[in-house]
Amino acid sequence: MVERADKLKLDVRTLFETRNSIVGRMQWWKELYGYMGLSYIRDRVVESYVWSYVVFYEEGSALARIIFTKIIAFIILMDDTYDSHATIQECRKLNEAIQRWDESAITFLPEYMKKLYSALLKTFKEFEAHVEVDSQYRVDYTKKEFQKLSAYYLQEAEWSHQNYKPSFKEQVALSTVTSTVPLLCVSTTVGQGDALTKEAFEWAANSIGAITACAKITRFMNDIAAFKRGRKNRGDVASTVECYMNEKKVTSEGAITKIDSLIEDEWRTINQALCGRRELLPAVQQVVSLAICATFFYGNRKDAYTFSTHLQETVESLFVNPVPV
Repeated sequence: MVERADKLKLDVRTLFETRNSIVGRMQWWKELYGYMGLSYIRDRVVESYVWSYVVFYEEGSALARIIFTKIIAFIILMDDTYDSHATIQECRKLNEAIQRWDESAITFLPEYMKKLYSALLKTFKEFEAHVEVDSQYRVDYTKKEFQKLSAYYLQEAEWSHQNYKPSFKEQVALSTVTSTVPLLCVSTTVGQGDALTKEAFEWAANSIGAITACAKITRFMNDIAAFKRGRKNRGDVASTVECYMNEKKVTSEGAITKIDSLIEDEWRTINQALCGRRELLPAVQQVVSLAICATFFYGNRKDAYTFSTHLQETVESLFVNPVPV
């Protein structure tokens, strides 16, 4: 992790590119936020850009970084809507519209959701306009993963509405998808052009092996950090920590110790993927980068994504303080 952080600071040209680019992304978020007028949405544009920079630190990755950041922004919009604001009936309508992915679906949405849905469709059309013709399929797959995430967010909302208490296995199966890692893995391929082969893309799109491992690492570390902080949103069902405690009748420390061991197992799966076929390595490396993001944001039992004070020093060193040349 330290070596990766050092690498982020060494490429001076990329840092200058990023410092200029992040201003543009913040402006984009400000305009989108103002357009939709949704006061319940978390403002996480800087944190999202840091996330994208850990994944795409190389010079020349500006387009991939921009697309990745925008996808994270819409994940936040959707998550906060399903989790913290919408009624169960509104959640069902939003998911139906996202599954249809057609402008005509806007008519049966609540008024406050219409601009969100319209902006989502417009942004994906912009993705299509910015990528090469022979890479359009990557946008299509990303769209399908977005639809899958929406369906799983709805399932989570249904569980909450029904006061359903899932088993540990059920919660892991659902929350590895709502960790957003499967969607993020596919979206990392958009904007990369010839740097990624179709074979490597198909590996990323299958959401198996290392990708599932990365999703579990992200979910487990997030849940441990949230549990330690006592964070629980209105629509949250029991976390993996709570499910394990309830099912196995153990203390919170016992559950966390067990989940820590599961995290170590998942890292072994990712490391095995690095020893696989050479042509898949660019896609595997993106998965490794996403797993590093989980450690970066949720390591040491902290939630730096939700509580941005943990990120202040990193943000200042990367984007604010002048870079000596």
